[in-house]
Amino acid sequence: MKKKNLRKTILNIHKILGLVTGIVLFIVAITGCLWAFKEEIEGFSDTYKNVTPKKANFLSASTIKAIAEKEIPNKEIHGVVYGAKNEALEVIFYEATPKLFYQSLFLNPYTGEILKRINHDSGFFAFVLKGHIRLWLPEAVGSRIVSYSILLFFTILITGLFLWWPKKKKNRAQRYKFQWKETTRWKRKNFDLHTIIGFYISSFALIFAFTGCVMAFNWFYYIAYKATGGNKDPRFVTPNSKNILAVNNQNTYDQLIPQLYEKYKEAKTFELHYPSSDSTSILVEMSNSKGLYYNMDYLFFDQNTLEEIETYSIYGKYKNADFADKVIRMNYDIHIGSIGGILGKFIAFFTSLICASLPVSGILLWYGRRYK
Repeated sequence: MKKKNLRKTILNIHKILGLVTGIVLFIVAITGCLWAFKEEIEGFSDTYKNVTPKKANFLSASTIKAIAEKEIPNKEIHGVVYGAKNEALEVIFYEATPKLFYQSLFLNPYTGEILKRINHDSGFFAFVLKGHIRLWLPEAVGSRIVSYSILLFFTILITGLFLWWPKKKKNRAQRYKFQWKETTRWKRKNFDLHTIIGFYISSFALIFAFTGCVMAFNWFYYIAYKATGGNKDPRFVTPNSKNILAVNNQNTYDQLIPQLYEKYKEAKTFELHYPSSDSTSILVEMSNSKGLYYNMDYLFFDQNTLEEIETYSIYGKYKNADFADKVIRMNYDIHIGSIGGILGKFIAFFTSLICASLPVSGILLWYGRRYK
């Protein structure tokens, strides 16, 4: 194929895929932009999370469980988040089927007083998230449209980089910076906005598209893990208790949280998951950095003896994670930009905002050339 014909073919691929996925990519990008500073924005109105610290111990885990189940009966507790001495406990209720139920109770850890009840499936950011992952459509339809559109976005970005490269070397400087004059027409300005800005954010856009695909497709997740040298079980696996035949010491998790506070003094939070049956282990997710998930420690304990149980899954202690494990565990933090702190979130914000503009300028380019 001649170089001219190749370029024309790639242009057609870029144009067709852009037109097909444009609206989807715009919605996903603009909602991703709005999501970037969710924690910081919500932090302005979360004073209910603050309590007066006392020298007394926290209420036992079984007492917390009883209080929460009385307030929200007949729903499954996902976990209880224990923070610092001056922070409220968060009891998370989560059921995916038959209808999503996702709420949190915030309790005073010393008295059990209910400070706040939050429905995570309503409100502004819930609306944003639904748009980001499923376009506000039913889950089965919307999530598939979003997933495959992001997959096609890879091709759009790669073909866009090919088309960005100028035919003549002397024209290369025009692709790096704006050279507008008073006589520059809007079509030229729109072309520059699409190509120059698109070039500068393409590397970040590829990263965010890649991390999105890791979350969207199990096969993509598995390939990414194996391609980076992973040799563990990439699933989240909760091992069974070893002493399932032993006499069940009810509510042994009451002893567990005080022990963890004593052993891991630098930990930010502990999220206790009550055992789902007589044979499963107790899971505790220990956060080591505020606002980050990749370096959490996933600890498993025999529910009868509190003996710690190791897991062969990538979701175990962070110190045991190899390179491939870390790549996968960092995926969400990279996707939302929190891996780079506040700077990373600004990068995620502006990359998403610019990505939202690309379908708009691209459609204007197509329209201007088709309807002169």
